[in-house]
This record gives sequence, structure tokens and C-alpha cells, in this order.
Amino acid sequence: MNRETEGTLLAFVVLILLGLEPVVIKANPVNPLAFASLSAIIASLILWPIVLLRGQAREVLERPGELKKTFLTGLFATAIAYSLFSYGTRLSSAVNSAIITRFEVFYSFLISWLLLRERISGRAVLSALTLIAGVFLVVTQGKRPELLKGDVLLLLTPLFWQLGHAVAKKTNYSPLTIAALRNTFGGLLLLVPAVIMGFAFTRFALTEGIIIALTQGLWYLAIARINLSKATAILTPAPALTVLISTAVLGETVTVYHLSGLALITLGTLTISREESGVRE
Repeated sequence: MNRETEGTLLAFVVLILLGLEPVVIKANPVNPLAFASLSAIIASLILWPIVLLRGQAREVLERPGELKKTFLTGLFATAIAYSLFSYGTRLSSAVNSAIITRFEVFYSFLISWLLLRERISGRAVLSALTLIAGVFLVVTQGKRPELLKGDVLLLLTPLFWQLGHAVAKKTNYSPLTIAALRNTFGGLLLLVPAVIMGFAFTRFALTEGIIIALTQGLWYLAIARINLSKATAILTPAPALTVLISTAVLGETVTVYHLSGLALITLGTLTISREESGVRE
């Protein structure tokens, strides 16, 4: 199996995990910052033993200068993005949250093109638009979403995710080391405000920590093999997957919007997954 295929399959596994994640987050009974901080710290505690057992921790001692990059990844992609996402969702709605954060794919294309010099084809852009349209149909069920107060925070959330990912892709550490350091820095940065607002341990934070460890570890393995823009586009259907899973579990009626959206999502995902990763000359 070549690196392109490996990276694509890893991104699809992350997609499934991200589709399941909102169920855990929605059940969270404590304040968002405490939940985010504890989840990130738990994820780091899961990842560090793996990093140590694989002998990858020595790269931190060998290349200490790279720590600045992992700090920025933790700051952007975990501390800032988690805070914006948590409070944005609280002030807005789950529907708006699902739609607006999926604009991550456009941030990804812009940052990948400008900072990473990745090649972005017209077919990739068209595939991304198809994915967004499919997600919109599944999540909104044909109804016009109402603009709410937290929408600006939600619009900024994927920007910081992508800034963190761009820095991570330029970091000369192994993917698991990057994930461990990202969660360590991000969790600690959120710890002080989390304690002030009320820190509490819950089984949901433990579950979320496991999901974070899996998704981030697999994510960094994926973007080490394929373009960041392609990997991000593959993740676009995550909220639609969440809706479809909820529909199946709760026994709700499958509508024409579900079927139409799923068709667009399938088409867009299959098309973007066939893109070859590369850089501009």
C-alpha cells in the first residue's frame, strides 16, 4: 500500500471518529473550558506512553527548537479553537455549528496554497463545494438556518484549526509526538481558566480524551502522507455522518434531504479521495 492510499484511509477513519464525537460533547455536564482542558490532558496521558515506548521522545531532546512549533499548534488548534468552538456552539445552535465549521475546507485550501504551496486542482474545489452542499442538505433539512450570536466565533474556529495543522505539517517531529505535545500544551493553557470556572472530572471527558488521542494521532499520520487540503476535504462530511447515525440510532424518519445530501457527500468524498497530493512548482 503506497503513502497516498495509507493517508487517504487514515483520513476516512478520522472522519468516522469525528462523526461520533458530537454525541459525547453534547452529553458533557461541566463547563466547556473544563471539559476541553481535561479531555486534552487525558489525550496527552494516553499518547505519551506510546511515544515513549516507540522511542520517539528522544526527538524532542535532539530537536528542541521544534517545541516552539508544537506550542503554536497547541495554542491555535486546541486552546483557542476549542474555546471558540465550545462558546460559539453554546451561543449559536448545533445546526449552525455543524455547517459553519465545515467551512474549514476553504480555510484549508487557502492556507495550504499560500503557506504550504500545495497544489489545489479545480476538481478539488468543485468536490469541496459538493461536500458542503451535501452537508447543508442533511443538517438543515432544506430549512434556512437562523444567524445567531455565536456564529462569528464558529466561523473563526476552523481558521485556528487549520493554522495549527499547517504548523504541525512543518514540524520535524513524528505525528504521535506532535499530537502528544499539542494536547499537553493546549490542555495546560486552558487549565487555569478551567479551574477558575469550575474543574470537574467526568466519564465524558475521559471518553473524549480517548477520541482526541485516536483522531489526532491518526490525523497527523494522515497529513504526513497526503496534502492537508485533501485530508481536510475528506473530513467535511463529519456532521452529516453525525445526523445520519443519530437518525439510525433513534429511529427517526429518513427524508429526501438525507438521501440527496448523502448522494452529494458520497460523490464529493469519492472524487476528492482520488486527488493526488503534490506541491505547486
